[in-house]
Amino acid sequence: MLTKRIFVLNGHPAETSLSRSFAETYAKAARAAGHEVRLMHLHDLSFDMDYGFAGYANPKPLEPMLASFQADVDWAQHIVLTTPMWWGGLPAKLKGLIDRTFLPGWAFDTRNQRMGMPLPLKVGRTARAIVTSDTPGPFFWLLYRKALLKQIKGQIFHFIGLKPARITHFAQASDAGADKVRPWLRQVERLGTGGL
Repeated sequence: MLTKRIFVLNGHPAETSLSRSFAETYAKAARAAGHEVRLMHLHDLSFDMDYGFAGYANPKPLEPMLASFQADVDWAQHIVLTTPMWWGGLPAKLKGLIDRTFLPGWAFDTRNQRMGMPLPLKVGRTARAIVTSDTPGPFFWLLYRKALLKQIKGQIFHFIGLKPARITHFAQASDAGADKVRPWLRQVERLGTGGL
């Protein structure tokens, strides 16, 4: 098996969470399989979440922690994001991290476009998101049409060039007992072992 450089971001803003357990389980399994792993917890990052401007002409200087996040993405061959779904979207701090760092000239190129879309600059990397939600599966798939999963995969990962990008979704997570969580953790462990 070829080893990879893997960057794991726990995108839950709390200090402890199921997302953190998934991130740490993935990272531990990947390291044990011989992959190089960097693990970052959103909770530990201190930055202004507000981009603050209407355009990209006057970008706000990046705090050192945000520059470190960008360096880890640049280093990685595979990027793993663990996150909950809150109110149909990403937690505000995680969205703020993306708003502040996924900028033109680093994540995408507005000067070069194809069919009106800027060219992605993070090509040659793959990605996986591990997403939890409380919405029961049939509602999430039929009523909401997997909107957040499509956003993560298409409008974030693919937009900056992370392909293939895969999603693992665990539903009704907030009140999940140990009997439900254990097989989820085993699944995440298998993903980490394979660097997937």
